[in-house]
Amino acid sequence: MKMTFIGATHEVTGSCTYVEACGKKFLVDFGMQQGEDFFENVVVPVAPAEIDFVLLTHAHIDHSGMLPLLYAGGFCGEIHSTTATAHLCDVMLRDSAHIQEFEAEWRSRKAERRGEPPYEPLYTMNDALGAVRLFVPHSYDAPCEISEGIRVTFRDAGHLLGSSSIILELTEEGETRTLVFSGDIGNTEQPLIRDPQFIEKADYVLIESTYGTRVHDRPTDYVTALAGVLQTTFDRGGSVIIPSFAVGRTQEMLYFLRHIKEEGLVKGHDGFPVYVDSPLANEATDIFINNRESCYDEEALSFVKRGINPIAFDDLIRTVSSDDSRAINSDSRPKVIISASGMCEAGRIKHHLKHNLWKHENTILFVGYQAGNTLGRSLVDGARRVKLFGETVTVAAQIKQLPGISGHADVNGLMEWARSISGVKRFFVNHGDDAAVKAFAQKLNDELGVEAYAPYSGAEFDILANEITIDAQPIPIPKKKDTSANMSAAYSELIGASERLASLIRNSSGRTNADMRNLAEELNRLYEEFKLPD
Repeated sequence: MKMTFIGATHEVTGSCTYVEACGKKFLVDFGMQQGEDFFENVVVPVAPAEIDFVLLTHAHIDHSGMLPLLYAGGFCGEIHSTTATAHLCDVMLRDSAHIQEFEAEWRSRKAERRGEPPYEPLYTMNDALGAVRLFVPHSYDAPCEISEGIRVTFRDAGHLLGSSSIILELTEEGETRTLVFSGDIGNTEQPLIRDPQFIEKADYVLIESTYGTRVHDRPTDYVTALAGVLQTTFDRGGSVIIPSFAVGRTQEMLYFLRHIKEEGLVKGHDGFPVYVDSPLANEATDIFINNRESCYDEEALSFVKRGINPIAFDDLIRTVSSDDSRAINSDSRPKVIISASGMCEAGRIKHHLKHNLWKHENTILFVGYQAGNTLGRSLVDGARRVKLFGETVTVAAQIKQLPGISGHADVNGLMEWARSISGVKRFFVNHGDDAAVKAFAQKLNDELGVEAYAPYSGAEFDILANEITIDAQPIPIPKKKDTSANMSAAYSELIGASERLASLIRNSSGRTNADMRNLAEELNRLYEEFKLPD
């Protein structure tokens, strides 16, 4: 029995672990790398066709997104997950394939103009559909013998609809070892879905550490705060536009809005319409509804038992076609528009921003994390003008932010989950940045008295012997050097100017707020003026 660590090692995305046991070769997760990549990952040590099966913790693309590529390479085994995860992957992997094909087509048009060969998508829609056909759904807490000597149980991780920790019992030559793969452990008191469920015992635990060094702030009273934003905006004749992630956050917002409508918390605007303008969000909402019995928490189920759909209400309008989407902006009533993507980088939300950002009566309400170098982050940081579809748009609308209830447990939640498992011989810490995995491994060691190891990609562990057989070292991804003709005297002058500007910014803390805002506005203007076209 051996386990090789492939992805999400000292990084937050790209989860993948390779296991050989009981005569089988299999993966736990096969996720896509998202955002900046700091370390090289080793490749899975066998060809896709040699993989017998995959165990999947949940549907998020950083855990599932490479499954179509595995299928394209010849994998034809089963993909085991919870029922809700299988349903979500049906829509999310198709959506991912659509993005791959769209980006390849766009890059190919640019390459053709340069006389270069076309781009190939990472995978195609056919690959995604092929992977989806391989899913085998399971219920929570129903042990299943996948193969002789390999028994799997999915335990609710409380992170996303259908998310799970995986309890893997391996028996070989009379020896049994229990491994637990945490997946992403959820935060407590999230709307709709249950809190993370604890696990009784295990020999080895692979645990995530996304927030391994952080404690969450107290959750916002969402209903009161959201109702206040709606009331103020509607009273001045405006609409509230909410960029929202299609899976999870959109359904949470519908849950809050139903409560606001039911309790009449917004006065003088009875029957205000709520538009959900995202095909993926609408499909995901149906999946939430269809999996309510197995995944909802007690509060949400109490509505269901009374015949109430907790994420549906009168005046909810779910648009599908492009024509329906365009028609929303012809509706002059004060309204709510929920649209993807959550960081405003793609999708229909960009059209709604183009139509609504320049109107002072409107509010753009952000309800989730905004990563650096995204349109959403620019707006939250106070940009006065942004570029949408090649056109500069003035930001006159109110920009508000209600940080979402994090879907990840903080360091205290992670420790509580880890502390509940008895008999652990060793923890393996992954799915966190370099600082987080190191700090959290040390915390596990110090507070629980159990050895904790933060593997780099390529590390190998002998499960029966409890021995690290390959202690891989980090391989940083080298910074790309620009060897093109642009590396000229003018380019060097530009680099020098950027360094002087960086020094200016670092030493600006003593300036007045007005000076710093003016500088930020000027930098945003220069960025929009000189950035390369989409």
